[in-house]
Amino acid sequence: MKELKEFTIPFVGLKLGEHRFDFTIEKPFFEHFEYDEFNDVNIKLDVLLEKKTTLLEFTLSFEGTVNVACDITNEPFDQEISGEYHFVVKFGEEFNDENEDLLILPHGSFEVNIQQYIYESIVLARPTRNIHPGVEDGTLQSEILDKLEELRPGEGGQASESSDMDETDPRWDTLKKLLTDK
Repeated sequence: MKELKEFTIPFVGLKLGEHRFDFTIEKPFFEHFEYDEFNDVNIKLDVLLEKKTTLLEFTLSFEGTVNVACDITNEPFDQEISGEYHFVVKFGEEFNDENEDLLILPHGSFEVNIQQYIYESIVLARPTRNIHPGVEDGTLQSEILDKLEELRPGEGGQASESSDMDETDPRWDTLKKLLTDK
């Protein structure tokens, strides 16, 4: 995958100590990864790089909103998202990114691209279910919610009529005899 240059951090000329980088993550960033779950994205990302003599420590802190579709009603809404991710960059003989918290760059490297870490930390920070806040507090009016309420078992609709009948299927009566005829 092609690297986005704005997320490549040159560290060779930096002094030892802490360095901060600020980014704004928007929808084109996720389109680059062919991730289409977000309708819109507005996330502020703060990258803290602590340069030490033999390694680099990165802390990605992000906060913002992603516009997603509700899993129940399919209504779009802004989901707040925030999180933090920490990883270490060391130097070795060859490139190795098999460990999710440790990136090994070849000796002589002068920059590191952090786009994959940004992408993964944001995608993994979102909730597993997207529920519109109006669904949770009952203020959202939607045709889908009305239909779900109509089809809810045990209350109005066709499902409750069949459960009110006291008659049972005769096949079950025959099976119940097997339990009592010991």
